[in-house]
Amino acid sequence: MKIAVVGKGGSGKTSVSGVLARSFARSGHNVIGLDCDTNPNLGLSLGVGDLETERLLSLRDQIDEGEQQHAHTWDDILDAYGTDAPDGVRLTVVNRIDNPEPD
Repeated sequence: MKIAVVGKGGSGKTSVSGVLARSFARSGHNVIGLDCDTNPNLGLSLGVGDLETERLLSLRDQIDEGEQQHAHTWDDILDAYGTDAPDGVRLTVVNRIDNPEPD
């Protein structure tokens, strides 16, 4: 199952995403959170903290600036640019995913 949360700025997208992700993970589902926002704060909602959220954002910026290589598979993305959040959620901050390998 894939769920996307969209809406206007300030509408609560990040808060809703965090609650959904943690709730599904607590129910035993494998959950991957992708924060694609220009101002990514899903890490804060998931409880990974300021420093780890900033680290993920820095990695995304390094990719944008050509200082880091793109990852080409889901596993590579999560291994290189992800972090473990509470309740079993795996989180990464991304701009886009080009041609990911199929499930």
